[in-house]
Amino acid sequence: MIITIDGPAASGKGTLARRLAQALGYAHLDTGALYRAVGLSMLRAGHDLDDAAQAEQIAGALDLSLLEAPALREQKTGQAASAVARYPGVRTALLQLQRGFAATPPGAVLDGRDTGSVVCPNADVKLYVDAAVTERARRRAAELQAAGKDVSQADVEAELAARDAQDKAREEAPLVVPDGAVQLDTTRLSIEDALEAALKVVSAKKISRQTGAD
Repeated sequence: MIITIDGPAASGKGTLARRLAQALGYAHLDTGALYRAVGLSMLRAGHDLDDAAQAEQIAGALDLSLLEAPALREQKTGQAASAVARYPGVRTALLQLQRGFAATPPGAVLDGRDTGSVVCPNADVKLYVDAAVTERARRRAAELQAAGKDVSQADVEAELAARDAQDKAREEAPLVVPDGAVQLDTTRLSIEDALEAALKVVSAKKISRQTGAD
C-alpha cells in the first residue's frame, strides 16, 4: 500500500507520516529532505541558488548521507530547498528515487508537497495536512528555540507565509490538494488525534479493497 501525505511547512505532516508508518510497519520517506539535501549541498559549495544547471547536477548525484545532517533542518536550508525545487531538472532527478521507494513492501508512507499529485498520483491513500499559519509558526518557532536557535514566532510566520506563496506559485509541481485526497486540519489536533484520524482513513481503504468496493 502506498500512502502519501502532502501539505505546507510545519503543518505536522512529517510527524504524522513517521508515526503512521511506525504504526503500520511501513517504510517512510520525507521527500522534502531530498530537496533540502540538494539545497544544503548548494549552500555548502557556495553555489548561487539561481543556478538551475548546478542544482540539477547535484540532484542527479545526491549524497544521501546528507539526509542525516543536523543542518538539514535549519531555516536557510529550508529556503534553499524551496528555491531548488522550482527547477524541473531537479524534480526529474529525484522522482525516480521517490517512486522506487514507494514500491517498498509491504507499504510505504511518503510525505512532502507533491507526493500525491505528482510522485504517486495513483497512491492508495492520499492525505493533505494543513493548519493555520499562526499555529504552524508557533510549532516551528518552539522547535527551533528548543534547538537553541534565537528566532521569533513573528519572523517564522513571515517566512512560512512567503514559502507557502512560493510553493503554490511555482510552475513545476506546485503545492496543491491532490485529487482524491482526504484533508486533515491539524490546527487544534494533537499528534495522537491526527494519527487516529489517519489510521481510520487507511482502515477504511483496506476494508473497501477487501470488499471490492473501490
